[in-house]
Amino acid sequence: MSFFKKVLASVGIGSAKVDTQLHNAQVTVGGELSGVVVIQGGQTEQQVDSIYIYIKTQYIKEENDQKVRKTAEVAKIRVTEGFLVQAGERREIPFSFIIPDYAPISLRGANVWIETGLDIANAVDPTDRDHIEIVPYGHMQTVLDALDILGFRLREVTNDYAPRLGGHLPFVQEFEFVPTNHFRGQLDELEVLFFKKGDDLELFLQIDRKARGLMGLFAEAMETDESFVRFTIPGSELRRGAQSVAGELRELISRYS
Repeated sequence: MSFFKKVLASVGIGSAKVDTQLHNAQVTVGGELSGVVVIQGGQTEQQVDSIYIYIKTQYIKEENDQKVRKTAEVAKIRVTEGFLVQAGERREIPFSFIIPDYAPISLRGANVWIETGLDIANAVDPTDRDHIEIVPYGHMQTVLDALDILGFRLREVTNDYAPRLGGHLPFVQEFEFVPTNHFRGQLDELEVLFFKKGDDLELFLQIDRKARGLMGLFAEAMETDESFVRFTIPGSELRRGAQSVAGELRELISRYS
């Protein structure tokens, strides 16, 4: 390779390109995402040190009394070791990996995407971005269906900065519901965090009671009208279905409403 071509490759002119083609753009937590990474060589040969795939999303963090959006890396997967891509060569590399248990769900504007990149020494690192839809897995969907039975309407889903609760991530995903049936007039809203614990599902509930009378208004003003409840539903109970779980949740929420 001539010196001039090496310089062109190092600044990204005529260099390799990457395109990720997914077999399934919709996947559940714990499910398998698969596809093929297509490498198209440029005008010069290039050494690719590795191919990697990131799962990324955004979360909200408060800084200087302002809410700002940050990008978080949910997972990083190495697809292959290094290789030499020839000028004009087309190469397809299949991949598959499991979506981690702590990955956020794609609901109400909570976007998740993958970025694929070629790690090329001394050169521009070409990347490709593809949005994916991570849908609720079985146990989580059972709880969502149970809340729907109880008349809770999902109003918003946000990724909020909370490193102590987030575990592998700097944020937690918060599901905000409003009552439309059983608890209407008793609650202002219900906020839920989901944590997969093997076959069980742990819930963090923030139960926001509706202000009643002068003391209720005072409690609301002092933000003492909220109860925080940590609750685990065993897998055996979840397998009994949404109707059974709804009864258990109704009894639990009623104690704090």
